Amino acid sequence: MQHVKIPQDRIGVLIGEGGETMRRIESEAEVRLDIDSENGSVAVETVGDPVRGLKGPDIVRAIGRGFAPDDAMDLLADEMMMFDVVDIDAASRNKNDLKRKKGRLIGEGGRTRELMEELTGASVVIYGSTLGAIGTPTQVEAVRSAAEMLLDGAPHGAVYSFLEEKHNEMKRQGLQYHRFPGGQS
Repeated sequence: MQHVKIPQDRIGVLIGEGGETMRRIESEAEVRLDIDSENGSVAVETVGDPVRGLKGPDIVRAIGRGFAPDDAMDLLADEMMMFDVVDIDAASRNKNDLKRKKGRLIGEGGRTRELMEELTGASVVIYGSTLGAIGTPTQVEAVRSAAEMLLDGAPHGAVYSFLEEKHNEMKRQGLQYHRFPGGQS
């Protein structure tokens, strides 16, 4: 059994209307969730296929980090799918710096975040003081690298060029990209 802590304001999303989301996660990931809505602690116990059960805690973490339940469930679409988190706060000196760096990751009108998704094929969410990515290892690594470049102060143009390069590289290797389930391909 694993314990995952999620923010208070994401518990309702995890449970879903009438418990619908929680039941879907339990059924598809073959786990049992015990949610403590007082403190945001979620116990995740595997009750079926251990390999599917391993994805349960990551699905809960992803929802806790701002992903919509459908996007978090993409972790079950393929055994290679993974969830990664970049801690923006750890790269920030203070609250103002955190705000500025978060703004750099989001970009004007959300454009930078959208480009990360479009060019890598990963799902990307910026929530609180984290950036979360769901995708294949190659997709997630490209998002992490781009995010770290931006957090280190690289110009947006240089990061966009890097993402274009990664996009073309994945295309050449046939890794491009199937966003699950009906995303671009």
